[in-house]
Amino acid sequence: MNRQPDRITALYCRLSRDDELQGDSNSIVNQKEILWRYAEENRFPNPRFFVDDGYSGTNFDRPGYQEMMGLVEEGVVEAIIVKDHSRLGRNRLVIGQLLEEILEEHNVRYIAVTDNIDSLKGLDDMVAVRDLFKNNRLLVWGMRRTHEMQ
Repeated sequence: MNRQPDRITALYCRLSRDDELQGDSNSIVNQKEILWRYAEENRFPNPRFFVDDGYSGTNFDRPGYQEMMGLVEEGVVEAIIVKDHSRLGRNRLVIGQLLEEILEEHNVRYIAVTDNIDSLKGLDDMVAVRDLFKNNRLLVWGMRRTHEMQ
């Protein structure tokens, strides 16, 4: 991918209320540190944060996400970088369409740092398998939490 200096690198952070209960590993501050360091070490141009704090990954009507996707549609975004794949969203059909159609159409690179996903290296079926595994883990965690509260 040829880098264009006027395009930005979108560093996307999301934290839902349920994520907060699981500890600091997904905190917005932690995500920002990881993403900034990654962008800097890999010389991504014009990094800019887009943040949605307190939004579920199944809700795509998030202000930061919507702003970022508007810029993708305008051709302003070179790359989207997230801490892990689930930060972008938790609906694998929507995310699949985003990765396979929208980002590809606009020549936007996608990176999920801790999941070792990089669209420049190709997206494979393992992305969908990881999504299913993580969503199942989240479902089990939620069921346990609900049971403990009863």
